[in-house]
Amino acid sequence: MTADGALARLIRSAADRAAEADTEVCELCAARVAEEHPHLYDTGAGQVRCVCRPCSVLFADGGVGEARYRLVPRRRLRLPPVDTGVLGVPVGLVFFVPRSDGRVTAQGPSPAGAMAWEVDAAAWQRLAAAVPQLAGLTPDVEALLVNTVRGLEEHWIVPVDDCYRMIALVRREWRGLSGGGRVWPAVEQFFGELTERS
Repeated sequence: MTADGALARLIRSAADRAAEADTEVCELCAARVAEEHPHLYDTGAGQVRCVCRPCSVLFADGGVGEARYRLVPRRRLRLPPVDTGVLGVPVGLVFFVPRSDGRVTAQGPSPAGAMAWEVDAAAWQRLAAAVPQLAGLTPDVEALLVNTVRGLEEHWIVPVDDCYRMIALVRREWRGLSGGGRVWPAVEQFFGELTERS
């Protein structure tokens, strides 16, 4: 074998290992998952887990073992403007998640990840009475996603995995103190690509 052939094989091998490292796997059984794959909310860790379809059926919502995992739904619903100012959260890019224990959390993106606040539950109940779709949010796994930054009026009911994708996007694109020139166009594109689905 020539030196060129050995070098080419080494480069291909390194490329194959890098591609395998980039492949997502199920966080419960380690099987490879497709780009579009289900997610489970781990109630014990308070995190969303990437899973394969069989594990999403086997472990979700009281399947095998304790009811530790909840299936993250796929529903997206665009809402007319919602007056979230009554919730006392002073940021324009935020999502609100009602929790199983009755609390409501608000989270907004930052260069370091998610910032979190607890929202007054009574204020949330008043808002949900005024906007009936909010009363139907599935606790822990669905959120009200809001973007009023730069004159936009975007209000959506989305699965929480969409919210975490938005946080990762802001963290990846943020530059300097004010975000730089890439973050806000990327956020606008994120919202522009949201589509309603049931």
